[in-house]
Amino acid sequence: MCGITGWLSFTRDLGRERPLLQAMNDTMICRGPDAEGLWISGHVALGHRRLSIIDLEGGRQPMVAEEDGRVLAALTFCGEIYNFRELRTELASYGHRFRTRSDTEVALRAYLQWGEGFAEHLNGMFAMGVWNPRTEELLLVRDRMGVKPLYYYPTPDGVLFGSEPKAILANPMVPRRVDRDGLCEALDMVKTPERAVFSGMYEVRPGQLLRVRESGLTKSRYWQLEAREHRDDQRTTVRTVRELLEDVVSRQLISDVPLCTLLSGGLDSSTITALAQRSLRDGGHGPVNSFSVDFTSAGDQFEPDAVRGSADAPYVRDVVAHLGTNHREVLLNSAELVDPAVRAAVLRATDLPPAYWGDMWPSLYLLFRAVREQSTVALSGESADELFGGYQWFHRSAAVEAPTFPWLTSGSARYFGGTSMLDPGLLEKLDIPGYRSARYDEAVAEVPVLAGESDTDRRMRRMTYLNLTRFVQTLLDRKDRMSMAVGLEVRVPFCDHRLVEYVFNVPWELKSFDGREKSLLRAAAGDLLPSSVLERAKTPYPATQDPVYEAALRTELSAVLADAGSPVLPLLDVARIRRVLDRPVADVSMPYNRGGLETALWLNRWLASYEVTLDI
Repeated sequence: MCGITGWLSFTRDLGRERPLLQAMNDTMICRGPDAEGLWISGHVALGHRRLSIIDLEGGRQPMVAEEDGRVLAALTFCGEIYNFRELRTELASYGHRFRTRSDTEVALRAYLQWGEGFAEHLNGMFAMGVWNPRTEELLLVRDRMGVKPLYYYPTPDGVLFGSEPKAILANPMVPRRVDRDGLCEALDMVKTPERAVFSGMYEVRPGQLLRVRESGLTKSRYWQLEAREHRDDQRTTVRTVRELLEDVVSRQLISDVPLCTLLSGGLDSSTITALAQRSLRDGGHGPVNSFSVDFTSAGDQFEPDAVRGSADAPYVRDVVAHLGTNHREVLLNSAELVDPAVRAAVLRATDLPPAYWGDMWPSLYLLFRAVREQSTVALSGESADELFGGYQWFHRSAAVEAPTFPWLTSGSARYFGGTSMLDPGLLEKLDIPGYRSARYDEAVAEVPVLAGESDTDRRMRRMTYLNLTRFVQTLLDRKDRMSMAVGLEVRVPFCDHRLVEYVFNVPWELKSFDGREKSLLRAAAGDLLPSSVLERAKTPYPATQDPVYEAALRTELSAVLADAGSPVLPLLDVARIRRVLDRPVADVSMPYNRGGLETALWLNRWLASYEVTLDI
């Protein structure tokens, strides 16, 4: 895992820009604390910061392929290729010779063999830039599910790119401006493919390839979700899902550094942990290291709320006892969540104000920081709910039928809301409902159609598509930023494209054959887990219920209101905020009511730290 950046300028000699290129590359130090590299050749430059995972000595980047003293191609690569061993053997049969044991060299040689079609041969999570000096062409490529981020900024004579916006913003050519659409994107739970918040900046879409030549920039898709007829019966479908998961997890356990799993006691993470434990023990290794997170006050304060029916800890203990993992529980307290240094680190990692799940960003950061003390790689359960139908909105007809994103319908929207403290005039100008509606219409227009499909399956295919192409992207983005901020690589087995392609086309009646959420996954993992976990209802990542946390937010926001120089003041409904601050702290069972407070504070930090100009 790494951080990448680069600059292509057909009118400049970038050899003269080394200090600036170094500054761009230095923004990626957290993503790659182990090594760095710059490769500059005329009007192209590639930068790399490395987190060493595979072939610790041989995988240095940027990596160059040469023949008879001339450069054939240069690559800067972030991520992991899980089928690199098979590809290496195949490429060797075509005559390719390898100097290292790294997956980076396999990706580079795959490009030399198959050209821009090379990404179709890769199984993994990746973002990369490839320069071909013979064709004077730069390729930017991102993995199929968008696990690894990749941003770019077209210039009049080329392009700037990087794993995160900060790498691009380090170049003074790029203004730190945000227009109406950009602010809507930052404030609403939409995560539109290709759109970035900063004006003029874009994100490479999952499964997309960009080609940059002197004549301009072109885009193409090498992968996208397709509608296909599913012919397997229930027994075969369950067996196929299990076989795919076993293969995926075993592949993703490849590492030359310490590895672990993230365990919540839910079905998804417990399944990954159980499969990892079995695979390691079959190979004569193990037990697997597992980590969970909770709050110091959770034991005596937890109360069920609108989305969390039970605390994680008892189920985690059941899984650990059942599997025999080497487990560590990471306990957090409210003081850590509001620590200014922690909040500054979160903002540095995101480059944007975390407009929803305010406390979950610092808690995830702190969890990953603790995990990093013992492991460099972690396996996580993201995408299972989106793929198998785990969220409550999959099972509410009103959400399924609603003409908007299902997670933003009544019953779910407050979980993601964060604009309640903003000025009414600003909200009217932004028209977030109108922006959301336009993005929803775009998303629905993309949904693949299968001829002869029932109305139920058509609706549920649309639901799954929206979750896989929009909702899960917010989770993957949060996971990537918070993990890479501490130099931790997080792998997501449920995002393997083979599993996604198969389960996406399973009819809804097979996904919910026992009348519960994630019936198919529950059946595939039935022999691996304790009954308590198999029977547990879906519960999301924990949020603190400690009223001390909200009190700390109120204290900080009061200070913001008292400072006439606070940049967020013109955006706020100050009178309403003062009324809220005068009320008693909310009941501990309603932590999601804090969204407006969180948004105001994160916006203030962002505007001040990034010196953003709003064009609204």
